[in-house]
Amino acid sequence: MKILAPLLLLPVLVLLISPLNAQEKKGRISPHETINAAIDGNQITLVYGRPYTKDPKTGEKRKIWGGVIPFDKVWRLGADEATLFTAQQPIELGGKPLPAGTYSLFMLPRAGQGASLIVNKQTGQWGTKYDEKQDLMRVEMKSEPLNPPIDQLTLAIAKNSSGGGTLKVMWEAMQYSVDIKVTR
Repeated sequence: MKILAPLLLLPVLVLLISPLNAQEKKGRISPHETINAAIDGNQITLVYGRPYTKDPKTGEKRKIWGGVIPFDKVWRLGADEATLFTAQQPIELGGKPLPAGTYSLFMLPRAGQGASLIVNKQTGQWGTKYDEKQDLMRVEMKSEPLNPPIDQLTLAIAKNSSGGGTLKVMWEAMQYSVDIKVTR
């Protein structure tokens, strides 16, 4: 019987732990969105969580940049799972080559209003699980104030009239952007 006791506990432990993993997906507080854009014949897709400036529990307005998202600390760029960025063809992101594929996006905002966009090879991570060793590249983002402010995190891919496009991160009273150019 002493030998059977640990074996009987194993299924119980599995049943207790399994809901924790499922809870990550079910525990989403923010809505999620998929953005598709065709830039010079290249299909680009973003999948991300869209948190609000208001606290989901209290409804109180929060300071985002330098508050909820601290300066000089890597942020997952979105809510819940890490944001996914997919390019069907090779591109240049902020002037640096990026092979076709799917990547996770993180961001490193700085107090001087600048920021770096981090392209990470690892995908599927939940929350703040981030492995710097998996970084493929970091590119500088342009920053500019937004007026009026935006209540919900919004990512966009805009076509440029001269070709290429721009990836935009807009939230609160700030917009960060980086150029996209298709390479063939």
